[in-house]
Amino acid sequence: MKFTDTHCHLAEPALRQNFDRIIREARACGVWRFLVPATCRRDWRDVADLSLRPSENIRIALGIHPWFAEETPEQDLAELESLLRRHPQAWVGEIGLDFYDKSQTAAQRECQQKLFVRQLVLAESLKRRVVVHNLKSSSAAAAAIAEAGFGQGGIIHAFSGSAEEASAFVRLGFKIGIGSLLLNPSARKIRKVVQALDLHDMVLETDSPFMLKNEVNTPANVRRIAETVAQLRGIAVEEVAAQTERNADGLLEYRKGLPDEPELI
Repeated sequence: MKFTDTHCHLAEPALRQNFDRIIREARACGVWRFLVPATCRRDWRDVADLSLRPSENIRIALGIHPWFAEETPEQDLAELESLLRRHPQAWVGEIGLDFYDKSQTAAQRECQQKLFVRQLVLAESLKRRVVVHNLKSSSAAAAAIAEAGFGQGGIIHAFSGSAEEASAFVRLGFKIGIGSLLLNPSARKIRKVVQALDLHDMVLETDSPFMLKNEVNTPANVRRIAETVAQLRGIAVEEVAAQTERNADGLLEYRKGLPDEPELI
């Protein structure tokens, strides 16, 4: 069986410091390909450098996470566009909305929405897929995608919403990222989503090194997530692996024929 971790932060120190071991352990579990997103300008270089390791099957995404919306100067967006043009295989991400904090003001949420739309417009102009962070913001995220006229698709990362919300994003051309939240037996909502959603609409991810209490999450856990999907759906894990790999292939291989990752930042 082969698996792709469609969201892992391999440039984070907790993983970067043990990179060779992390990759070796992932491969021992069948995880052979990785999509690594950035979150802000500070980690663009570290993430972009991972694309210079072709033997590791690492694809990257470069973007600005909603947590950093209020501290993002205009020059960062210009630099992001320049960097994406120098990396023709890079997605745009991790971008999106995070409305989890109920103390957020309307102005703070509007700031996130404006940054999200601008990055979606950039992604559309460059014909790039996106990695979307969406926490307690599904309606607003879907509205932003429509406002931007974005039609390239991508992944709704670490999905935690309802089956109805998942279906709405699928209709917009996205795959649903099923991640480490599924390993929590009390996470009933995502378990219902996994049972209701068509297997053709899922990809697997860990969000490592985050999401697990009292331990460093790693890409090797994609296999555990696949096994949980199989158990919830009453099918063989081999079927989960085969279909989610086809789904990941459809997302990651759409830019065949373009140059490989080119140069250092």
